[in-house]
Parts: sequence; structure tokens; C-alpha cells
Amino acid sequence: MTAPLLKIDNVGKRFGGFVALDGINLEVARGERLGLIGPNGSGKSTLVNCMSGTLHNETGTVTFDGHPMNGLLAHQRTHLGLARSFQLPRPFHSLSVAENIRVPLLYTVRQRRDVPHTREELEHRCHEVLGLVGLEHKARKQPKDLTQVKMRKLELARAMAAEPKLLIADEAMAGLSESEVKDIVALLIALNERGITIILIEHIMTAVMSFSQRLAVLVSGRKIADGDPQDVIRDPEVERAYLGQ
Repeated sequence: MTAPLLKIDNVGKRFGGFVALDGINLEVARGERLGLIGPNGSGKSTLVNCMSGTLHNETGTVTFDGHPMNGLLAHQRTHLGLARSFQLPRPFHSLSVAENIRVPLLYTVRQRRDVPHTREELEHRCHEVLGLVGLEHKARKQPKDLTQVKMRKLELARAMAAEPKLLIADEAMAGLSESEVKDIVALLIALNERGITIILIEHIMTAVMSFSQRLAVLVSGRKIADGDPQDVIRDPEVERAYLGQ
């Protein structure tokens, strides 16, 4: 049996007396598209932060591509191939769109490979990444000049520039129109077809259902369901705790 790309084993996290994560177990296979859902306050963001290194779990282990992640800082996890986008895009507003892509190219991929890149190679890769998300024609623009959906695409491009094995897309569609949501879902599926494993955290259920091959549900820091999306959304506990709210 092929080892999972990501394995979360009995992960727990507290904030004082509040239990944010209570013994979470989750595996993600290579090349999989996993949807992670749950009501506000369910622990999704805390789990993502424990995966990516923004927070450190107090119990349990996170293993990525065979590497124990406990104790590693966020940039060390990125160097291993785990990247995330943020719910609120965080571009460098003083830099152009292309320059926003050059930063992760210079400080993640270049360091990971430990080889020099010529300016021409860097420029080629930068425009290649922007082409993946349809922003190559916006390379010289400033982030403030982008529409909301294009800003979300820039956020995804910044994560993709790190050449991840696993991309965690955190509410990449919040506030978008129906057509824009479909556009982002199609983009994420296209990235997955290029070999990127993706975890999608999202409240828009139409997007989650059209994207996900498997669905996991968190409620009050516990995983209450994990499986085929159609089976999961029909689970009575899921209906009570999430869909029925």
C-alpha cells in the first residue's frame, strides 16, 4: 500500500482551557482532492495552522511525505513541499504581480534545489506560474489593480510558485460570484491534474461538492465524518451539526 502524503495522527491543540482540536486523525493520499468542512469555530483553521507550522500541536504527530513535521517551522515545511493560500490574500502591495511570484521562487524553490537560477530562468518560471492561473497579462500590474477573483488567483499563484506537493486552499472563493466560484474550482482541479494534492477548506457547498473526491467534517474540534462526499452530506450527525445550521 502506498504511504499517504500527509498523515495526521491523534493531533490535539488547546488554547488555555479551550480544546480546539481533540484527537484528530486524517490521511491524505498523493494526488487526492480532499474537502475539509465544518461550522465556524469547528477547528478547521487550527488544524491547517498545525499542518503548516503556524501553530504547533501539543499532542499527536503530523507527518508529510515521510518527514515528521512536529517542531518544524512554517518555512521549513514549505521547503519540504507543503504550501497554503490564505483566506484573506496577503500580497506584497508595493511589488508588482510578477514580483510577488519571484519572492517564493527565490526563497523557497531556489533554496530547496540549492542551485543558482539565471535571471532568464527566473523570469520564464515566473510567467509560467502566472500562466497557470491566467494572470500572465497582469504581470506588470500592482495587486491593487486586480479584481477580487484575480486577487484570489494571485494568492494561489504565490503558493504554487513554491512548487508544492500539497496545496492547502483556505476559503479561496469567499465573497466571489457564482461564475467566479466555478472559475476557481476549475483552476484548482486543473492544478490537481498537474499532480498537486489539494485540501480545500470552504463554506460554499456547491464548490466543495464539485471539487472533492473525499470529504472530512470537523465539529467542535472533532472529526465526525470522513468519506465519499455524497455519503458524508447525508450523515445525520453532519446534517445536524453543519448542514442544518
